[in-house]
Amino acid sequence: MGKLSNRARAKADYVWFIGSREWPVLVSALGVLLGLVTLVPSAVGVVLSVLALVLGILTLVRDVRTLRGRWAAFEFTAIAAPFPHTDVPPPASYPGAEYIHLPNRGTGLVSNTVDRALWTQPFRVEIAADPYHLPAELKATAPYVLPLRARGRLLFNGKVVGMRGEPLPSVGNGAPIRLHRTRFFDAQCSNELATLRIARRDSDQVFDLRQRMMVDTAGRLRTLAESPLADIVGVSTVAVTTDGWVPLVIQSDRNSASQSLLAPSGSGSLEPRDLGGDDLHEIVRAGMERELCEETGLRRNEIVRTTVVGFARWMDRGGKPEFFGLTELSVSRRELATRRPGSAERDFTAAVRFEKIDLARYGREVADTGVFSPALPEPVRGSGSVPLLLALRAAALWTAGTRVGG
Repeated sequence: MGKLSNRARAKADYVWFIGSREWPVLVSALGVLLGLVTLVPSAVGVVLSVLALVLGILTLVRDVRTLRGRWAAFEFTAIAAPFPHTDVPPPASYPGAEYIHLPNRGTGLVSNTVDRALWTQPFRVEIAADPYHLPAELKATAPYVLPLRARGRLLFNGKVVGMRGEPLPSVGNGAPIRLHRTRFFDAQCSNELATLRIARRDSDQVFDLRQRMMVDTAGRLRTLAESPLADIVGVSTVAVTTDGWVPLVIQSDRNSASQSLLAPSGSGSLEPRDLGGDDLHEIVRAGMERELCEETGLRRNEIVRTTVVGFARWMDRGGKPEFFGLTELSVSRRELATRRPGSAERDFTAAVRFEKIDLARYGREVADTGVFSPALPEPVRGSGSVPLLLALRAAALWTAGTRVGG
């Protein structure tokens, strides 16, 4: 029943999102339906009802043809090239920022200085009074983009949280970072356009989100404070059992990103239910631990502690923010191996596998050898997703740093 309800909910969310933006067609269809319903057994009633039915059908045909014409006016092409990280400098306000390009998987923007600030500094947040709304330019293309994004995937228009501002060292103990409520489909129709080239068939107009909305007038990547995108907050954590094993999630092909790749022990998006108080670390930890329990079958009382160890921006997904954590568990691999993910996650989790990863060794090597250090098991190097590889990097640097007092 869980999988059937997931698919029914995903289809309902999709139909409502498209229908709310193409409502004239629905009104025409309703007119046709009412024309059928109002047929009554009287000469005048029959004539009027048939007339209303005919007019409704003509209007519906016209609206459908207009709708198809508008949809056919756009040509969508997947951008095979990676994000042009060599041509787009990081924001000037990001200290020590660098791009990490992971061939065939994506690109992340990281900063060791920002990560260290997360280790040591508190950050306050405030919740925006108004929810996020798509800019007019993106709202106009949303009905055409979502069918492409939904093809072969299971997408819900769930409530999620986006972010304006970043956890920079200069921000700690200062002005709060603003969070905003948004919907998952808003991200599909904004951030996720970073992998699409949209061209109008009747003109030479081309829309490239990476150039239009991700880069400022100086040619640098926009900060999150300047971004017009939904910028949903990603939360991922790497868990370690009492006997030193790391559970990793094999994503199913129904996921919106990283299909069939290895993901962190818990990985997803920050949700309104995670919001509590004004401490960024507490909010992010709540999201990480919720995702961890949902995807592995862990119980909350089996989590010893979660430390927020890193921050990045995922460039192939519109530069959306990603936080990474390291979670210590009070259960062994043997105990955890018998668990199943929550019913809502079974469509997205193909399996859970366990790997031995020496985080301290990896942390010492990653600065010299890069993300694909020999310290990582081959399955992780070969099939690790962007969130997993960046989360392991952040957790390893934190582990190595704390062990040497760095």
